[in-house]
Amino acid sequence: MILYNVTVSIDENIHEEWLEWMKTKHIPDVMNTGCFIESRISRVHGEEDGGMTFAIGYLCPDKETYERYQAEFAPELQREHGERYAGKFAAFRTLLTVLDEFRNDR
Repeated sequence: MILYNVTVSIDENIHEEWLEWMKTKHIPDVMNTGCFIESRISRVHGEEDGGMTFAIGYLCPDKETYERYQAEFAPELQREHGERYAGKFAAFRTLLTVLDEFRNDR
C-alpha cells in the first residue's frame, strides 16, 4: 500500500471556507479518480503563526496506481486548488510505503 500525504498550511482567515471546499469538492474529486481506497483529513497542531495546517492522506493500493493518478489526474486537480487559493497556502507532498498496519479492534 502507498500513502500519499498532502500537507497544506492555509491562511487562517479563509481556513473554514477552504476546509469546506476540500470536504465537498476537492477530496471527493480525488477519490472519484478511482485511484485511492480511502482518504482522511487531519488538523496538524502546533502550526506557525498566520496559518492553519492540515494533512490529507490518501491510501492507494500500489505505486503504479499512484503514478497513474499523478500522470492523469493530479495536474488538473492541483491547478484548480492553486488557482482558487493562490497566495493563501503552502503545500508539500510526501509519498510513503505502508510496511505494516496495527489496529485495536475492540
